[in-house]
Amino acid sequence: MTIDVEHVDAGDDPARMAAALQRDGAVIIESFLSDDVVTRFNAEIEPVLAATARGESAMFDPFCTWFYGRQTLTITGLAGKSRIFATEVLTHPLYRAICDEVLLPICACYRLNVAQVLDRGPGSEQQLLHRDEAAWPHLFQPHPDVQVASVIALEDFTAANGATRVAPGSHRWPRDRVAEAHELVAAEMPAGSAVVYLGSTIHGGGANTTTDVLRRGMHVSFCLGWLHTEENQYVATPLDTVRSLPPESQALLGYAIYDRLAIGGGYLGAVELQDPVELLRSGAL
Repeated sequence: MTIDVEHVDAGDDPARMAAALQRDGAVIIESFLSDDVVTRFNAEIEPVLAATARGESAMFDPFCTWFYGRQTLTITGLAGKSRIFATEVLTHPLYRAICDEVLLPICACYRLNVAQVLDRGPGSEQQLLHRDEAAWPHLFQPHPDVQVASVIALEDFTAANGATRVAPGSHRWPRDRVAEAHELVAAEMPAGSAVVYLGSTIHGGGANTTTDVLRRGMHVSFCLGWLHTEENQYVATPLDTVRSLPPESQALLGYAIYDRLAIGGGYLGAVELQDPVELLRSGAL
């Protein structure tokens, strides 16, 4: 029997959200972003979208072009292109609360893995169903959760315009089990809401079967601080931009030192044996 995706309100207890996420592999948080933030973000990113050719951006492998879709307009590296993202979305309290609950038990800190706007146009086909954590294929099985991912609706998501489809419960399936059509749930939700899912949950962008309706969403994911990220945030976000950001944003972009000395471990990401965030604060970096 198909498990549905629980809908919660952004004002609910974050512990309830994390519990639903860990139980079902996905949860829909309504009003994740306010109407004001959605409006301002869409306006801020619009010039970047207007300058990007749909489905024609150069990608390093033909598989990526096929995976994202030729009818999809893709904007990457949002922290370097949107101040609103870098200071209001990246550091959103609900992201912090959920990642604290799911990821912090097995890491010293987590960081931004990827941040993209995906504008899936009419005619977009059902995306390949996948698990985001497949980016790290050498993880031992089984393993604890290593990633928290999300798609925020920047316009209303419907089944017809390609709402993200998730397979609830698939985070607990055998790795070779394939999701069948009746096991997929379309994350239909109004603009500003978000479907949050684990990296181990099977999902994919839905087919946009409309003739004139775009489906614009923002894909944001976080991973354990000791994993290499899909997007290279150090290059994607200009250093002058990083210097202007709050320390919390800098840390989530990967500049914070990964320190496990207190429990007998080591450290990662030091510069001159210092925390890069402190070097940024002092003007030395």
